[in-house]
Amino acid sequence: MQPVNSGISRRDTFKALGAAATAAALSSGALAQEPKKLKGRVKQCCTRGMLRKLSAEEACRTARELGLVGFDFAKTDEWPVIKDHGLVVSMAPGAGSIKKGLNDKGQHAAYLDSFKKNIAAAAKLGWKRVITMAGDRAGISDEDGMANCVPVLKEAVKIAADHGVTICMELLNSKVNHPGYMCDKSAWGFELCKRVDSPNFKLLYDIYHMQIMEGDIIRTITENIQFISHFHTAGNPGRKDLDEEQELYYPAIMRAIAKLTEEGKFDGYVAHEFGPKRGVESIRAAVQLCDV
Repeated sequence: MQPVNSGISRRDTFKALGAAATAAALSSGALAQEPKKLKGRVKQCCTRGMLRKLSAEEACRTARELGLVGFDFAKTDEWPVIKDHGLVVSMAPGAGSIKKGLNDKGQHAAYLDSFKKNIAAAAKLGWKRVITMAGDRAGISDEDGMANCVPVLKEAVKIAADHGVTICMELLNSKVNHPGYMCDKSAWGFELCKRVDSPNFKLLYDIYHMQIMEGDIIRTITENIQFISHFHTAGNPGRKDLDEEQELYYPAIMRAIAKLTEEGKFDGYVAHEFGPKRGVESIRAAVQLCDV
């Protein structure tokens, strides 16, 4: 996916970034260097799991040095530390799981209780997004599953609206990582958003997962941004670094997201979620690559 009219090849871009990261690591300690001044057109975060080996304090200091503004999926007992460091929890717990999600009508009462508790807890510290999942098909048709999701979401968005929070359902691939998962195509997710018909329900568009399922990333995002509140990144194949060993060209994708942000069509975050080959330096390279 080479950008039009660019005089710099994709390989040259990655080589330059790799050289910069290596030079940084050889300076007086990777995290002792002066933080790189970022353009900041895209608000970047990472999942807390990417820095799981670090304490909350260490993870926050590292995130700030890298230019990240927060974490997805941080544990609630870490929330005060994250806030004290001027960072955000960019995606907090909501209700449901990958296997048992909102398409299971028998769980709706329990899910509404979870939404009430988790949305209130997130809003108390200023966190604006909570996650939910569609669940496995488990013999349920896609149409019936969507019909099952609508009523519980219509109730949940009332709670979310009262707290100024957006509920985000994640798009996942069912081809490689999550066989049977129902919300595995963007069209299904967009249609669900239309049926719920609330600005407090949107999608978490995982670029890695949707590349596996359907590709056409930039056009899909651009034409449907009104239904998207959050993004995840990872390299495909392998769900590893955003490097030249994978097929997605993230600078072009990030430029599209930055443009939508500047047009007032998107105000969310891009969170990195991959298995870093080189630890913190892989995250640093991803941040710099996506800082378009």
